[in-house]
Amino acid sequence: MKKGAVAMGAANREEGQGGARVAAHPPIQTEAELELVKRYVLLGIVMRILDHDIRAIGASRMKLPRFYESLLRGMQDRVLLDMANIRRQFREWGIRVYEEKRERDGLHAQYVCRGYHHQFFMLWGFVKAESERVLKGYLPG
Repeated sequence: MKKGAVAMGAANREEGQGGARVAAHPPIQTEAELELVKRYVLLGIVMRILDHDIRAIGASRMKLPRFYESLLRGMQDRVLLDMANIRRQFREWGIRVYEEKRERDGLHAQYVCRGYHHQFFMLWGFVKAESERVLKGYLPG
């Protein structure tokens, strides 16, 4: 697999009465559904980054810590609003992220989309680059 590539899941299952069973031909999820799940997972990472940076600013000896903290908190508020909108869209589309695992090589997420289980994996280098890209989108101006 190429460095930074996202691997789509082979763990597709069909929900049945007695548990889960593997579907012979699981439905193809749309690109929009995958991108929405990926964005939601990345926004969770972005929230952790912002939390960390807010704590770091509070512990630093900067000249204007409250100013920088308020900028980051404003970004955090917009991220939370976007996450809430995505969760609303998840309910409409029948999507639920049920597991995010931090592994040594990257982030592994599992989710259900219209009753079928899917998964993807993002290398940490890719997660970092995408998190920076997402954060830049929240900058004013």
